[in-house]
Amino acid sequence: MIRILALLAAFAVATPALAQKLPSNLDKDNAIVIDTTKGRVVIALRTDLAPKHAERIKQLARDGYYDNVPFHRVIDGFMAQTGDGKNFDGTGGSKYPNLAAEFTSTPFKRGTVGMARASDPNSANSQFFICFAEASFLNNKYTVVGDVVQGMDVVDRMKRGEPVSNPDKMIKVQVASDVK
Repeated sequence: MIRILALLAAFAVATPALAQKLPSNLDKDNAIVIDTTKGRVVIALRTDLAPKHAERIKQLARDGYYDNVPFHRVIDGFMAQTGDGKNFDGTGGSKYPNLAAEFTSTPFKRGTVGMARASDPNSANSQFFICFAEASFLNNKYTVVGDVVQGMDVVDRMKRGEPVSNPDKMIKVQVASDVK
């Protein structure tokens, strides 16, 4: 009974998001659609800057790795981090090998999506973050993998914390061209 109620609640939250249209100029083969507990976020992946990282995110979305994964670290004025589909707390990565850095001079600003990593610059794997504001101290030190093109208001409503108590989640993550 509890599972049925949880499923109904998730459907009720996701239904308005599913009705949203995608931006008309979106390259659907290189974008992801994230339906969260707060609404829909659409990210245009920067294959021109970080082709290997963008491909990894699409691969993990198609694997279902990101589904029901929490935003485990959300720091007001900085960023919302997610993508640990293994441990759900920021300590895990996918079954795939870590990626070599694809650093560029592209600035981190509001809506920029970057790849999270450990102290080793070549340790990005599955986790990513969305900047709430300018974060120039990350420039040339983290891989820019995309930009939020729809739903930054949704990101703004994420519960804050480090770790987040009862965190918001990515309910379903899809490559935009796969959205039915």
